[in-house]
This record gives sequence, structure tokens and C-alpha cells, in this order.
Amino acid sequence: MVPDGYYYAALLLLAAVLIGWLASPFWAAPAVLLAAFCLWFFRDPERLVPQEAGAIVSPGDGKVTDISSLLVGGTERKRISIFLNVFNVHVNRSPIGGVIREVRYQKGKFLNAMGPHCADENEQNIVTVEGEGQTVVFKQIAGLIARRIVFTKRVKDHVARGERVGMIKFGSRVDIIMDAGVRIAVRVGDHVKGASTILAYSNQQPEIAASVAEMSIAGVP
Repeated sequence: MVPDGYYYAALLLLAAVLIGWLASPFWAAPAVLLAAFCLWFFRDPERLVPQEAGAIVSPGDGKVTDISSLLVGGTERKRISIFLNVFNVHVNRSPIGGVIREVRYQKGKFLNAMGPHCADENEQNIVTVEGEGQTVVFKQIAGLIARRIVFTKRVKDHVARGERVGMIKFGSRVDIIMDAGVRIAVRVGDHVKGASTILAYSNQQPEIAASVAEMSIAGVP
């Protein structure tokens, strides 16, 4: 359970007590239901993280809505977009093990996270992770309802594949941007789970990727 769930639930239960006291228990029922929803929404289940060399795991739960190519700084890259609705787990995980090289927060709009323009125009947190013989960028993108992005790591922090790194509160989207040569392992419409679903495999040779992963775990920058 993410601690925020207890905070929101406590406030709603307090409101329910006040409403029940000032009006009637009947009118307090919606606040009690919302408190229960918050406890459920902020759940944080344990996940089994795949250990295959070169695997890139999903940073969040949700539905794959787009797989495409794009140019980043003149270089072709692959992008997978995942939409998180209010019923999904919203804790975010690192797609690979390595070192966080950059964290960039971008102010923006709160367009529907299913829309094509939200990846560029919405409020978002852009994280670059280098390790396992590759560099992966993932974006925590706010949606129509989401109003707060949480990221708990800092630049130069070492993260393990599938490690918790933050969350987006209420409906949102995550984008994963990878090398053009990755082997995609999912399709549009697939439902994925953070840390446990493999989205793609690096184009690095398995023995090279495994060697880089060992160096990263050992703390070699």
C-alpha cells in the first residue's frame, strides 16, 4: 500500500463521521465508499521481475495503445505507449536496471492521456536510465484527471530492473522510448503489468547485456 492511500482514506473517513453526525449516516455512505476506493487504488502489489538478459519491462500497469517509431535528436527510436485507467495499479517501476542519468520535469496541459498530443503537451516527468548495454527513456505523463506526478529517485541513483520509482495519481499514461533495434514483445491492445511484463528485448548480445547488468549492480557507472 502506498502511504498516500491511508492519508486520503483517513480524511474521507473523518468527513464521513462529520457528515453522519451533522446529517445522517445515509449521507456519510459516499465518503466511506470513496475512502475504500482510495485504499484499493493506492495498492502496491509485489511483482516477479523477469531476469532475461536485455529485457525491458513495463514501467506501469495498463493497456498498450501505441507502438511506433519517432525521431529523437535526429535518431530513430521506438516508442511504446501505455494508458493507465483509474482501475490500474499506478505505482511506476524502472524498465531496466542501471543509473538514472537525467530527470526532467515539464509543465503542460492535462489533455486526455489517450490522445495523440498528450505525449508532447501534457505535464510530464521524463527519466533517462542507462544500463544493461542500453539507454531507455520513460515518461510519466499526467492525464485528464491526474494532477500529480511522483518520482522518488534522483540523478545518479542506481535502480534495479522493476524497482519502484514513483507513481502518477489517478488516470495517466507512460511512454517508453528505446533504441530502434529493440525486439518488441507486445502488441497494441495488450494489457501489461508493471515490472513483470516484458515490453521488448535490447538489440545487445545477451552475454554483453548480462555483463553490463552485473557492472551496474556492482556500482560501476
